[in-house]
Amino acid sequence: MALDPVEMRSSLGRNLTYGMLDHLGKQIVTGAFEDTPFPTEAELSKQLGVSRSVTREAVKMLTAKGLLSARPRQGTLVQPAASWNLFDADVLRWLLDRKFSIELLAQFNQLRSAIEPAAAALAAQAADADGIAAIDAGYARMVAAEAGEDDTLAADIAFHLAILRASANPFFAQFRDVVATALQTSIRFTNRIKGRTADLEAHRAVKTAIETHDSQAAHRAMATIIGDVMTLIADNPSLGASAEAD
Repeated sequence: MALDPVEMRSSLGRNLTYGMLDHLGKQIVTGAFEDTPFPTEAELSKQLGVSRSVTREAVKMLTAKGLLSARPRQGTLVQPAASWNLFDADVLRWLLDRKFSIELLAQFNQLRSAIEPAAAALAAQAADADGIAAIDAGYARMVAAEAGEDDTLAADIAFHLAILRASANPFFAQFRDVVATALQTSIRFTNRIKGRTADLEAHRAVKTAIETHDSQAAHRAMATIIGDVMTLIADNPSLGASAEAD
């Protein structure tokens, strides 16, 4: 049964604009408007029990993310997936609200393979004391996580993001949301196969190469980590179906 406007407004949470953004973004990405015109601002305000200003701001934010476009005499239209900003953290999260996709997982890791080995090589050349310390701290968290003393997912992500920052290249650092999302998805997938989140020895090899300023070894070690994930994806395509059922 559909929620009435009062119930719907309550479901959006305390921040009505972001709640509406999240609600509509999920609907768009999961195909709710494939065969239905996107509602007008007046219709949305009535359906969701919010003001026109809240609606207008949420629609503006969705437009900035590439999900919507406003055209004279045509109203607000849902844009094709090719127009979506896939580097936006919200869009990435909404994509993962759809059914699990082995193809999407492979695409995430293809992007990682183009970014992270290069970032590791740069970190070996450019990382300062703070950057090295952050990488070391990330690895220490991974070790602690193996002993049940930290969160395995958060620790692994912290290690990889520290390397992006240590590269001293602001463009690599801007990929943090994509890399974090790709890692979350990859780790859940690999857990189904290996029963653990990370190969500590492989990650230590990256850390050591960066600390000793060996850029080639850092590139190679990071490429090996991501290559192992790509091999698991290629060798276990049927796990996509089991993930959909979860």
